[in-house]
Amino acid sequence: MDAITVIRAKRDRGELTPEQIDWVIDAYTRGEVADYQMAALNMAILLNGMNRQEIARWTAAMIASGERMSWDSLSRPTADKHSTGGVGDKITLPLAPLVAACGAAVPQLSGRGLGHTGGTLDKLESIPGWRALLSNEEMLDVLDSTGAVICAAGDGLAPADKKLYALRDVTGTVESIPLIASSIMSKKIAEGTGSLVLDVKVGSGAFMKTLEDARELASTMVELGTDSGVRTVALLTDMSTPLGLTAGNALEVRESVEVLAGGGPKDVVELTLALAREMLDAAGLKDADPAKALADGSAMDVWRRMIAAQGGDPDAELPTSREQHVITAPSSGVLSRLDAYDVGVAAWRLGAGRARKEDPVQAAAGVEIHAKPGDAVQAGAPLLTLHTDTPERFAYAIESLASAYEIAPEGTAVDPNPIVMDRIA
Repeated sequence: MDAITVIRAKRDRGELTPEQIDWVIDAYTRGEVADYQMAALNMAILLNGMNRQEIARWTAAMIASGERMSWDSLSRPTADKHSTGGVGDKITLPLAPLVAACGAAVPQLSGRGLGHTGGTLDKLESIPGWRALLSNEEMLDVLDSTGAVICAAGDGLAPADKKLYALRDVTGTVESIPLIASSIMSKKIAEGTGSLVLDVKVGSGAFMKTLEDARELASTMVELGTDSGVRTVALLTDMSTPLGLTAGNALEVRESVEVLAGGGPKDVVELTLALAREMLDAAGLKDADPAKALADGSAMDVWRRMIAAQGGDPDAELPTSREQHVITAPSSGVLSRLDAYDVGVAAWRLGAGRARKEDPVQAAAGVEIHAKPGDAVQAGAPLLTLHTDTPERFAYAIESLASAYEIAPEGTAVDPNPIVMDRIA
């Protein structure tokens, strides 16, 4: 076979055969198919789609490109969570130790930022000493000793997806439902978790802009997981407004620790608890009370042990940016809209994300949010604070925020979307 024939088949809206899919995934993993050829195929898939049979085979081929893990030696049931990505989505950080504090084992294999959305590993790497790369033996040891591990997928786990993930980020092909579904589920199925809860984001700051597209993605992933023997459920959650009050790396870690300490923004706490209850239910731990574990400090205890077990110092000072710029409210009234996508792009332009797959990220870069939709604001009061180590980025970030917010007259009623919009099982 050859890459050009496969690209043309999908370019011309044909159905890829199982043999074509198996070959192109294997050949790309081995380096026989070049990045630019796979980028062309990814774009053809984004534009023309895949049917369920193609998606299932594509997922299976990515799983077959590497090893499959097992957690059978653990005494706890395993439960995992995956978010399709959003702005200010730091939920994994408080969620994993919270669910572990309630009796489940959480093998959380996470990724880096994609486009305007942040990456869990990028956030945690702002903690001095913390390591994302663990061997399988180290992962098992951390999981066994603390109940939770958050780390990068090893080179042996779905290596095809590792290459594709980085390529999609820099070629404008992140938003494809087949590629998102197969990327997520190949890793999660190969990871060997017994149950999986999917957080499928909906809105301007998500890759799925509409409920219809989000339901299609969620249904596709639930079907892939169920067919592979993984108990899978999906929540559709709002991403029209940034989650919490920060978008960045160290900024979001700081906010996550506030949640574990019993505080933090209301929306972050609400979603953390909703996902925790789903994970515990899927793991057969229906009687566990995550709200109690958050309130009594046991989730914080797991967090500290988990960070330390991966080389991090839970007491270390987090990085702060060398430069800040404050955007103030142009008038008094009620903040009626704060667009998640625009805020995410601003954080990315400030240095919190990547323009190329090999780019580093700034640990301290990002956006601090001082008001959310429904809040009263005063003219001249801070709306957003921009953080970066490179002040020449401010103008480019400010440009992305020109139409990011609206202020309605005083007394205007603003009815934000519910955090959890639907459930698919």
